[in-house]
Amino acid sequence: MTQDWRDRWREGRIGFHREDTHPTLVRFWPQLGVKPGAKVLVPLCGKSLDMRWLARHDHPVLGIELAEQAIEQFVAEGRGAVSRYQQEPFAICRQGSVELWCGDFFHFHIEQAAEIGAFYDRAALIALPPATRQRYAFHLAQLIPPGAKGLLITLTRPDAGGPPYSVAADEVVELFEPNFEITHLDDGDPEPGSGFRESAWALVRRGPNH
Repeated sequence: MTQDWRDRWREGRIGFHREDTHPTLVRFWPQLGVKPGAKVLVPLCGKSLDMRWLARHDHPVLGIELAEQAIEQFVAEGRGAVSRYQQEPFAICRQGSVELWCGDFFHFHIEQAAEIGAFYDRAALIALPPATRQRYAFHLAQLIPPGAKGLLITLTRPDAGGPPYSVAADEVVELFEPNFEITHLDDGDPEPGSGFRESAWALVRRGPNH
């Protein structure tokens, strides 16, 4: 999985990358009620333009990405000075209010996430095979403080291929319900040709006494 992801970026096989801001983010993020200034965690962020949209709407962004090529392309395509520093085992670069941590999401720990106030997952859960998704949901919960809100976008597809992988509604509930309040926001229309159909979810991290 790890090497395949790096290979996709190196070889330019990034059909999952959107050349515009995701309309589901624009539509539903304002409804979540995330406080201005809250730092947004974006796991497996790629070079998503959604991070720039969040930054323009008063949210510092902390993106985590395994592929160095994705991070370098993001800053090359952006504007402004880039600062670089290390926090082992991550190499970090910052451009404006977006900081990108190059490394394995599962090696990112709560001590490094002290300022996280929200999260956005458009391409992380659906990039992971079934055996890894439960680990992802649990690890995400460890990084998100009680009361913090997030937007999750999943998809279903008519075949069993991937990534992106099909994640059904009942699996979303099974994965996240132990640690999050879940609200199903919307199901999109199937994409012509592929049959991919996106779903949007609002999540709120439960407190210790839920």
